[in-house]
Amino acid sequence: MKKLTTYCSWTGNTKKIAQAIHEQIGGDIIPMEEATNWEEYDFIALGFFVDKGFAGGKGKDFLEQVKNKKVGLFATLGAEPESEHAKAVMEKGRELMRANNNTLLCEFICQGAIDPNIIQKMRDMAAKQGANARHPITPEREKRWADATTHPDEKDVANAKKAFSKIKNL
Repeated sequence: MKKLTTYCSWTGNTKKIAQAIHEQIGGDIIPMEEATNWEEYDFIALGFFVDKGFAGGKGKDFLEQVKNKKVGLFATLGAEPESEHAKAVMEKGRELMRANNNTLLCEFICQGAIDPNIIQKMRDMAAKQGANARHPITPEREKRWADATTHPDEKDVANAKKAFSKIKNL
């Protein structure tokens, strides 16, 4: 079976997880913007960073193209992987894979460090909006941002490999 790990990464978080999955399953690893021959593969591990509730960058467009394949999904986001936000992201991914007649064999999501420029934009927006801020800067939010700076860590890498381990022998 010909396997591809492809990803869209902004800060390097998703690339790190992609490399771990590639080590686990073998095959080729190509960033999404260079993966023009994806149709040649039998299995595709599709990785993206989360922005505004789903795949950011070129991720969403790439995911929408993939049809009639055996796939795995993986993602990184600033929120905790157990959060409702993370669950909603993965459900959107599952729905898209089903709608495009793909067979989803595995999935993984983990927290990743947030671009400091994004954090600053959020702080600026909250300050401008004051009491009406959609995303107020709370101590909990600050803690989540600080916690995210350590991810993906070695445990995340190990868990990604485990999530895709059954693909190794396909």
